[in-house]
Amino acid sequence: MPPPAAAPSRIHRYRFHGSWPLAAPPDVVYARLEAVEGYPRWWPQIREVRRADAASGTARIRSFLPFDLTVAVRSTRHDPAARVLEIAMTGDLEGWARWTVLPQGPAACTARYEQDVEARKPLLRRLALPARPLFAANHAWMMRTGRRGLQALLAGRPAGGAGGI
Repeated sequence: MPPPAAAPSRIHRYRFHGSWPLAAPPDVVYARLEAVEGYPRWWPQIREVRRADAASGTARIRSFLPFDLTVAVRSTRHDPAARVLEIAMTGDLEGWARWTVLPQGPAACTARYEQDVEARKPLLRRLALPARPLFAANHAWMMRTGRRGLQALLAGRPAGGAGGI
């Protein structure tokens, strides 16, 4: 019998969560989040999304830090009734991410984001301790610009450039 898989090191593990209040119907928001190939048009740090098939693909991400992250993604939950989208990731980050769209009336909702990943990219692992606050700030900035881009898209405004909104 093979040995059990090693647990992720705490220093290389990141858990992120956030809530985006949005002035749009929940089903409209879910549809935008479901259309992953469109993310680069409204979320500046999602530089590229390539579908391999209906349930998998790759994404290239770059925020203000001078390196890209590339992940292979696979859909693990696609539930339009509950408005939940979940993926498993491998590559530079390994773990999962989930969107849950919660109604706040007929024309408003909250998009809740959760992510639990282990850094696998060697540079991220080497810098895990000294750069952890910078990595967290980078992620927070990325999420703010993503929220602003999605809000602009939902309102029919241009989403802004790659540097931010």
